[in-house]
Amino acid sequence: MRAPAGDMELEPESDRAPGAPHPRETLHLFGQSKAEDAFLEAFNTGRLHHAWLITGPRGVGKATLAWRIARFLLSQPVGEADAGLFGDAPPAPTSLEIGHDTPVYRRSAQLAEPRLCLIRRAYDAKKSRHTAQISVEEVRKLGAFFHMSATDGGRRVVIVDSADEMNVSSANALLKMLEEPPKDAVLLLVSHQPSRLLPTIRSRCRELRLGHLNSEDVRQALDAAGFDAADQSEALAELAAGSVGEALRLTHLDGMDAYREVVALFATLPKLDRPRALKLAESCVGATNVDRYELILGLIDRFLTRLARTGAGRPPLVEAARKEVEVMTRLAPDSMAAKDWATLQQEISARAAHAKAVNLDPAASILDMVFKINDTASRVARSR
Repeated sequence: MRAPAGDMELEPESDRAPGAPHPRETLHLFGQSKAEDAFLEAFNTGRLHHAWLITGPRGVGKATLAWRIARFLLSQPVGEADAGLFGDAPPAPTSLEIGHDTPVYRRSAQLAEPRLCLIRRAYDAKKSRHTAQISVEEVRKLGAFFHMSATDGGRRVVIVDSADEMNVSSANALLKMLEEPPKDAVLLLVSHQPSRLLPTIRSRCRELRLGHLNSEDVRQALDAAGFDAADQSEALAELAAGSVGEALRLTHLDGMDAYREVVALFATLPKLDRPRALKLAESCVGATNVDRYELILGLIDRFLTRLARTGAGRPPLVEAARKEVEVMTRLAPDSMAAKDWATLQQEISARAAHAKAVNLDPAASILDMVFKINDTASRVARSR
């Protein structure tokens, strides 16, 4: 469920998926009960750690969980207030849920909660884009935050989304905060790739690991976000690899239709349909098609990954496009072909990253990849 956040004039946000509600606007989290239960157990048994590292693949609800934890903590009494009127402790909470009509929710949704600080990549209005990394200046804001919020009393919460985007200076600045945390402060670090963080940062946090979602969890999450995917929820969950964030992106960008185009094109291999390939490549040209270009690159990479797995004896359990398994079985008939496709997938992935980094022509980049895929299909066919 997406609760109303009110009328807000906000600059573009680096931690919001295109076309999707922000995690702070999301009341419910699907498919991650184990992580929620682990946090609640720590809270209810008096073992609340001062820093939590929330990890897992992109789009599975890490930021949503961070905001749920933050709102929950800010709604709970601290210290002497824990005792009831006659000295009895209040009943232990059994859920992180708080209503969207509560003051904490409303203030958090408006980014107006004085005891909550969000650290993320800043938006540069002059350049009309976000900074590439979380700067040390952003992390140093925590000094003023803790000083000012202390006057309000109660618990203070910090969300860093995502910690992977800190540079060396900002990571070291945060490390100092983790080493000497202020009283009643809890820091929540969202991380897609925790191995990229400083080992000293990881060692000072307790980890909450989130996993991939099944198709029903993805369907419910999309439903709650206002997207109707009932007719293709299984295929969408399969293509999104159990990531709600990716499923939202695919839905927003008509990704299922685009993947069907990719599969239909590769169904012609090794006798490549060149006009069809050219049409796909040209659909990614121009400033208005930047998202389309990123989408097609990702879908080609996904096709190759699924193709290699098919050759290794693990075809898709759910088809994300018509006759997908038939096409993949023909192109990757055995383990030798699987190795060829896996090697090509790594090469294509590296070429895609290079093409984006140096701003190569999108159409030329896509055609180059498609021709290499066709060459591999020809080689596999000759070896049979």
